[in-house]
Amino acid sequence: MSVRRARRIPDHGHQGPDERWMASYLDMVTVLMCMFIVLFAMSTVDEQKFEALRASLATGFGSEASAGVDVSEGVIVPPELLDEAGEGFLDIALPAADPQPTAAELEYAGLDDLRARLQGALDTQGLGDAATFTIDDRGLTIGLVSAETYFATNSDELSDKARAVLDAVGGVLAADEHRISVEGHADHRPPFAPFADNWQLSTARATGVMGYLVDARSVGGERVTSVGYGSSRPIAEGDSEQALANNRRVDIVVLSDADEEVRALLPQMSGVDASG
Repeated sequence: MSVRRARRIPDHGHQGPDERWMASYLDMVTVLMCMFIVLFAMSTVDEQKFEALRASLATGFGSEASAGVDVSEGVIVPPELLDEAGEGFLDIALPAADPQPTAAELEYAGLDDLRARLQGALDTQGLGDAATFTIDDRGLTIGLVSAETYFATNSDELSDKARAVLDAVGGVLAADEHRISVEGHADHRPPFAPFADNWQLSTARATGVMGYLVDARSVGGERVTSVGYGSSRPIAEGDSEQALANNRRVDIVVLSDADEEVRALLPQMSGVDASG
């Protein structure tokens, strides 16, 4: 009996390059392509959905989604750099942001700046106490107190001091743009000829001041008006010489052009009671 032996085929192994790495590479390329497709598809979606995707991807890559953001201020100092008392570092307070000024504050600041310039002009001429200044809900009032200082008795002719005062304040008022009301006042005692009553006397004196400001100091005539109130608006009670002098006055009122709501707040800033 004869035995037939099987023919053995020699194993020569793989003859070409090893391409098994391509499987992993293609898997990675596929994943990246899917991710960019998803990002492109969500490019027009609202922010909430995008944040949801971002949180999902962060979780998938091993990060935990955070529910809040740490906005603490300061410098993180390692514990080993601190001594037992925690000293060696200073607490520095950040300056607070300056609040924006209100419309009333801006209006008051503008009138107060005008007051300072008028007072400076009077001080330069040695007339620092020749007028009073008040900021109220009407604007800035320049008070020429005691009319007899600026006019002769029972007269509407300006005195030398009156002209000096008006020369000083007129230059400042001419460069300003506010409307101006020149208002004459008298005490309760009746005048005599040529004035029939205090209405005529106070009106004549107010008109005289207005005319000097316009003609001699070039204050725009379209900005100025004059009015006489007679003895109807006293600022002092009684018959003392001081009370009579206070009521015998001419006021130059620089009128505020702010809204009524803004002007109503001006007395609070200057400490003046608008109710009078």
